[in-house]
Amino acid sequence: MSLSRKTKQRAFLLLLLFSLVWGILIFRLSWIQLVAVHHFSRQGVDLVKQAVRQREQTVTLDSGRGDILDRNGNSFTGKEQLALIVFPLARGRLQDQETIRQIASIIGRRMAELEHLLSHGKEPAMLRDEKGKPVALTEQQAEQINRLKIPGFVAVNVTERYRSDAVAQSVIGYVNQNPAYIQSEYEEEWRSGKMSLDSTVGAAGLERTFDRFLQGVAPSRLSYVVDGQGRPLGGLGIRYHEQENSFYPLSLVTTLDRQMQDEMEWIADQAGLTEGSIVVLDAATADVLSMVSRPAYDQTNVDVKAGAWQNRAVKQLPPGSVFKTVVAAAALAEEAVSPTERFVCEGEYGHYGFSCWKRGGHGSITLEEAYAHSCNIAFAQIAKRLGGDTIQSYAERLGLLAPVGWSAPHLYKMENFRQIDGEEPGRVFMSEVYHDEGTLIQTAIGQRDVRITPLSAANLMVTMLNGGQPRQVRLVREITYRNGGTFHLFPLQPLPVEGIDPVTSYKLTRLMRLVVAEGTGKPLVNLSWPVAGKSGTAQAETGQGMRYHHWFVGYAPADHPRYAIAVVAENQPVTASHQGIKIFGKVVEALASLSKQSAGLPSAPDRE
Repeated sequence: MSLSRKTKQRAFLLLLLFSLVWGILIFRLSWIQLVAVHHFSRQGVDLVKQAVRQREQTVTLDSGRGDILDRNGNSFTGKEQLALIVFPLARGRLQDQETIRQIASIIGRRMAELEHLLSHGKEPAMLRDEKGKPVALTEQQAEQINRLKIPGFVAVNVTERYRSDAVAQSVIGYVNQNPAYIQSEYEEEWRSGKMSLDSTVGAAGLERTFDRFLQGVAPSRLSYVVDGQGRPLGGLGIRYHEQENSFYPLSLVTTLDRQMQDEMEWIADQAGLTEGSIVVLDAATADVLSMVSRPAYDQTNVDVKAGAWQNRAVKQLPPGSVFKTVVAAAALAEEAVSPTERFVCEGEYGHYGFSCWKRGGHGSITLEEAYAHSCNIAFAQIAKRLGGDTIQSYAERLGLLAPVGWSAPHLYKMENFRQIDGEEPGRVFMSEVYHDEGTLIQTAIGQRDVRITPLSAANLMVTMLNGGQPRQVRLVREITYRNGGTFHLFPLQPLPVEGIDPVTSYKLTRLMRLVVAEGTGKPLVNLSWPVAGKSGTAQAETGQGMRYHHWFVGYAPADHPRYAIAVVAENQPVTASHQGIKIFGKVVEALASLSKQSAGLPSAPDRE
């Protein structure tokens, strides 16, 4: 029986309606897909790559980031070594005790270590020892493991960013993931796909200030392509992704000496320097040879809230009597004190409760003697004669108030570029209001509002030794291509301040020699090298009550200066002996020993 005409029309309309509905749904789904792809593309997400990643088990063998080297080409970052990588797909062999026993026997480790890695790992992992360091393999061990061709076990060269024997952590800094920073500072690279939101960027130290140069190439990765159950897909096997480029990544060649840095850090730890810093500069160029900050921190596991990652060598502190160098410079240059003039110190001054450190006072004393013996009363009288504006002016002229690290208004895509991360300026007064007598006498001895950094204090010694003109402190000498060619050189350059006259700077170096010959630095008189400098003890209120910052700033050898040195032991107990002087002495002895080694002469026995 044939269908009626009306029935056929209804069927046609119904079919047309269904077709229209399906058409709308397909159009809507296509639109959603296009919008989603556009959205994720704008967010720096490659959907194809994401899909592939879901079917890959991947481990990074090298970050692709540029190295940071010392002046002799020794690396502070990255050390290639052979290591065992275990992929989770090998978990199926957990019951295969013979396989595990075989690998454990080759590498000389306990079976339990491999079993634990297999049973707990969800991501590809490197076999590490109890201290978290990669278990290093020999070439023979790696060859034996790879010859077995066991899926999920492979021995390859791995380069970890931060070494187990890391030094200069606060100078080098660390990297982390910071999507917001990438969107703001690397918008062009992010939108073009050169960087993704999960890329690592420099968070502190040289890693941060030179991040644009260290970014380098894509990481080298090792991966297995697996199915939905985590089993390796037949025929694909292991894949190695490496970017071959003869020019990138770039590397930083610093002014640091790794051997010296290692020695200075050992001294800091042996001396129990839990808070403080040691800075060693080249006396002729103001290049940083060593910079130690304590407490140290783990670059692979940074607790930002704890603050240990900060570089204390560039943080401002009250300098105590080290600041008397500025007052003496102003007094000599302005001829505010005659060579034969004497001051009287009876131990107390005026009605401010201001006293000298020496009970009963120093009696009748000249400027030279007052500097050598660090007489508070004499310097209070000199400061009152000079006035606040003059003291402020000379602190600025000596390079103590502005950051002293190497800088440039423009460097490639960066404005107001500075080599040294987190460097703080110094100060003399909190405000420009009239400075009364009470303020001046406290300022004269480096207390009240006075703040300088250990780095600028070491640079003050360089200024004195080079005719009174401050220099910018250089931490990075050049940036090089991967093939060793030069990408950019950082020249030596002066600090843009007036400086002081050579005659005054020479007189100050004589005063510093008197400090050691007959004054507060006398414990340093019998070192391997003659030294000169200035001690300082600054009061600091803490949550634990009154504490002292122990400073000693100077240079060595005094007769032929090679090194400008600043040592600060922070927050020392009131009853503690002067740690700044003690550590300074150890630093000079170590430098003398290293100098003998470089000259091929017998030196002190190796440290235990």
